[in-house]
Order: sequence, then C-alpha cells, then structure tokens
Amino acid sequence: METLNVIISVIQVILAVAVTFLVLLQQGKRAGLSGAIAGGAETFFGKNKASSMDALLSRLTVILSILLVISTFALNLVR
Repeated sequence: METLNVIISVIQVILAVAVTFLVLLQQGKRAGLSGAIAGGAETFFGKNKASSMDALLSRLTVILSILLVISTFALNLVR
C-alpha cells in the first residue's frame, strides 16, 4: 500500500504542475490595449490558428483537471 501511495502522490504532483502551466499558457478573455493594437495586424488564418490553440489548451486543462480530481479521490481511498 505504501508504494501505491507514493505512485499516486507523484502522479498528483505532476498533474498539478501540468494544470498550472496549462492555465498560465492560456490567453485571457480580454487582451486589453495590446490586443487592440495587435488585433489589426492579425489575418483571418492567424486568428483561427490562435483560437484553435486556445481551444486545445482549454480542452487539455479540463482533462488534466478531471484526472487530478480522480487522483485525489484515489489517494484518499488508499490511505
């Protein structure tokens, strides 16, 4: 049981760090003044590429967050 506890704890730390980095990589909903200035220079394809990357980061954040919650429950059951 001690080995399983250590394995789940390591997985939980890795997931927590990954979720933190994914959240920090995402752009805010409002870009502010810098978004207004850079927004005029974006082309149609560049804008779609950025939104698809944001959608991917958002999807990965949700998936890893769910896995983090599951690992938290599993760690609680093992102890």
